[in-house]
Amino acid sequence: MGGFSERSGIVVIMGMKFRQYLAGERVFGCRTHLASIHSMISRAFNGQHGKAYLFDFVVNVNEGEPCDRQMTTGNHTVRDIYCVKCGTTVGWKYDYAYDNSQKYKEGKYILERTLLTDVQDI
Repeated sequence: MGGFSERSGIVVIMGMKFRQYLAGERVFGCRTHLASIHSMISRAFNGQHGKAYLFDFVVNVNEGEPCDRQMTTGNHTVRDIYCVKCGTTVGWKYDYAYDNSQKYKEGKYILERTLLTDVQDI
C-alpha cells in the first residue's frame, strides 16, 4: 500500500507523498527538514556557493541524474539534490569517486550552507 523511497527519503502512502520530520537540536532546510545535525559527518567542505556540510543521510530530497563533475578533490560522479517542497537545489550526492582517497564520500550528501535555514527543534 505504501512505502519509503530510500532514494528521496519520502514516505508514500496510497500515492500521496509525505515529508519526514527529524528530531534533534537543529535541522536544515527551507523549513522542510532535510538532515539533522546528528547525521553530519564534516563541516570542512566547500560548495558552489561557499561553505558546505557532508551528511551521511538526508530526507525530503529528489535526486537528479548522475553526471561527472571535476571538483577540487578530483573527478566524481554526482547528482544534484533538490528540496521536495520548493525544488531548490540544496546540494549533491556523491555516487562515485575516481580517486581511492575520496571513496569515503560515496553515497554521502553535501548540503550547501548558504542555501539552508537553521530550524530549532520545538
